[in-house]
Amino acid sequence: MFDYLPQRAQANANARQHAGFEDFAFAIQSGEHSRYATLTDGLLSLKNNPPAGGVAFTLTATPEAWAELRAPAPRPGFQTLTTMRRTQNLLVHGDMTAFFRHTLLLEMLFANLSDADISPGDVGDAPRLEDVAGRYLHLDIEGKRHRLYFEEAGNGPALLCLHTAGSDGRQFRHLLNDPAVTDNFRVIAFDLPWHGKSSPPAGFEAEVYELTTKRYVDTVMAVTDALKLDKPVVMGCSIGGRAVLHLALQHGTRFRAAIGLQSALYAEDQSGGDPAPEMALHRPDIHGGKLAGASMAGMIAPQSPSPERWETMWHYMQGGPGIFWGDVQYYFTDGDLRNGLADGLKDSPCPLYLLSGEYDPSATPEMGREVAELAGAAHFEVMRGMGHFPMSENPALFREYLLPVLDKILTPS
Repeated sequence: MFDYLPQRAQANANARQHAGFEDFAFAIQSGEHSRYATLTDGLLSLKNNPPAGGVAFTLTATPEAWAELRAPAPRPGFQTLTTMRRTQNLLVHGDMTAFFRHTLLLEMLFANLSDADISPGDVGDAPRLEDVAGRYLHLDIEGKRHRLYFEEAGNGPALLCLHTAGSDGRQFRHLLNDPAVTDNFRVIAFDLPWHGKSSPPAGFEAEVYELTTKRYVDTVMAVTDALKLDKPVVMGCSIGGRAVLHLALQHGTRFRAAIGLQSALYAEDQSGGDPAPEMALHRPDIHGGKLAGASMAGMIAPQSPSPERWETMWHYMQGGPGIFWGDVQYYFTDGDLRNGLADGLKDSPCPLYLLSGEYDPSATPEMGREVAELAGAAHFEVMRGMGHFPMSENPALFREYLLPVLDKILTPS
């Protein structure tokens, strides 16, 4: 079943380079049968007997689960190793630090992360400039001066976009370049402080970054006030999808509408292990960027185009040390809305529109529906063939879901 692994390891230059830095072995258990993979000098060999030095960890799943992972369009929960582990369709035993250190390599070997026929796009066309302007905004947030980067395009009421944890505003580049959106909205996407091209405040070297509900809400309102936005539409994804709920609760009169992408009252990672996945993001013996990118591969639908998938992962690979870890503290803990506060959403003057990706193991469609029913949302829809990052992983499909929502906001019944 796993005979394809050596060829995959050899065919991918990135995988060969990663595997060349450390020799290690791991076991693959499928039902009662086991295979043993050894990486030495960047080459992978697969055998039926365990190596003399033992294995670092063991990957255990049923034969049916392994087969589903290799399917052209695996079912939700089986698209990558990290997703299988998160949904408890894969168990990992042994040295978890070694597993996290090599997660990106493992995903490149096991999961269908790349397409064989990647389109060259518009290669050969004349050079062109995008109608997107990038600027820096100097403003105070929580008593500290910040230099915050944002991009904008279009005209009309403001559409303020909030990116996901550990990433930045580049996730909305397709939206910023879509005339169907920018002809009707002034699209604004900013990088949270410490993210992307926004600098951390002076003295950051002595701090540990951690996002809180108050810090997130205060930042969005500071940007709204600084740019003098009059009742903008706010749209956020993941932690941004949680933030729009807090904004509707605390500042509902300030927004024309809120669009929640992958919104949920809470988030949990039940895959377990020591170190826990979120703690592994900021260890000196693990490359946090590679682990972040690999982990996010499992949040993307397998139908999403390969270039957009890898660009989404690349944004995560570029995050500052500890930033993703600091963001998920808000996502998992401080921003949890299972405290009764969410009951106030049904009385918020800000109408709520919710879109949930079918393949998201973090904010599942069921969790999105829970928010919609609790809040009496103006709109809720499950985006088929979509994961956790609709605006960046599959922008062509995403616009089919988003444009009708924007039309409803512009012309409410």
